[in-house]
Amino acid sequence: MMNNNPELSAVHLDALREISNIGMGNAITSLAQLLDRRINMSVPLATFMPFEETIQLVGGPEELVSCVSVRLSGDVPGMVLFVFNSKSTYRLVDLLMGLDPGTTGELDEMGESAVKEVGNVLTGSFISAIYSLTALDIKSAVPMFAYDMLGAVLTSLMVASGRTEDRVLVLETRLFQEQAEASISGHFFMLAEPGSINKLIDALGFSMT
Repeated sequence: MMNNNPELSAVHLDALREISNIGMGNAITSLAQLLDRRINMSVPLATFMPFEETIQLVGGPEELVSCVSVRLSGDVPGMVLFVFNSKSTYRLVDLLMGLDPGTTGELDEMGESAVKEVGNVLTGSFISAIYSLTALDIKSAVPMFAYDMLGAVLTSLMVASGRTEDRVLVLETRLFQEQAEASISGHFFMLAEPGSINKLIDALGFSMT
């Protein structure tokens, strides 16, 4: 996908993808150890795009999704969130519960708890990766969980984050088991306050000027 932010070059986006690779790699290692099975991971997409396009990327405003969000403060204020559409949410529950793919068809309390925990690990790993690569001071609040239509979830989070810009950093992450039909696709969004991304890129050693 094209880089939609003229201030960020392919090199800058590669740096952001590297953060995701490190953070998600650590998370997948922990998840694989927990489940005692091999799980592969890829990050096929790292880009900035208009807020409205992020909604279409995941499945449209009426797509039912599970979302774990974490508010950030410190050197890079904003919010990070991990979103799974309903199909990937159910596949994730099957994976965590040791069920055959296709078993789960709705999200109960136990499934919600499992998805929330994975979302916590994924967002936490991303934040830890930023710190390990940049030493920026980043504080994270208690993670919040929502299971609702995508449009409602993202709109409320955009308002809560206090964003005035309409572009969002998007990192797509795909998890693979041995069965290809059981792959799980998630989308990581970073709703950064103005100037935060520039500070992050500079801390990685890539000047924005």
